[in-house]
Amino acid sequence: MEPRMNLNANELGVKLGKRFYNVSLAIEQSTLPKSTQNLVMLRASQINGCGFCVDYHSKDAAAAGESSVRLNLVAAWRESSVFTEAERAALALAEEGTRLADAHRGVSDETWAQVREHYDEDQLAALVYLVAMINAANRLGVIVRTQGGSYEPGMFN
Repeated sequence: MEPRMNLNANELGVKLGKRFYNVSLAIEQSTLPKSTQNLVMLRASQINGCGFCVDYHSKDAAAAGESSVRLNLVAAWRESSVFTEAERAALALAEEGTRLADAHRGVSDETWAQVREHYDEDQLAALVYLVAMINAANRLGVIVRTQGGSYEPGMFN
């Protein structure tokens, strides 16, 4: 599989990417725990099959101190004992918000109630935008076939 396009080598792609990055930066700077952000981005990227994003978010999470056990179990979080109730609620929201085209009805009231138990309004706003933004990033990566494997933590800072 060969990459189709480097969006960072295109003038308009760079211009749009900067705006995209600014939204992501606001989410990153929110009070939503960084570990939760990393887990959500990794899980959505796994579902969407974005190799670059799985590479990126698993390596960034590991560099931030996330354990290999937790990273390896993100794909099977429901059958794992290593995630907090708050993280489990965020992962459920990420999955339901990602699987919209899989004959899913969107985010269930049960999942929404669970995330409301664990996160304040600002954290909820960050979480909702995070799910939307990582899904958009995954789609960009998959459409242009951005390959995983070469990311080094911090290379975009």
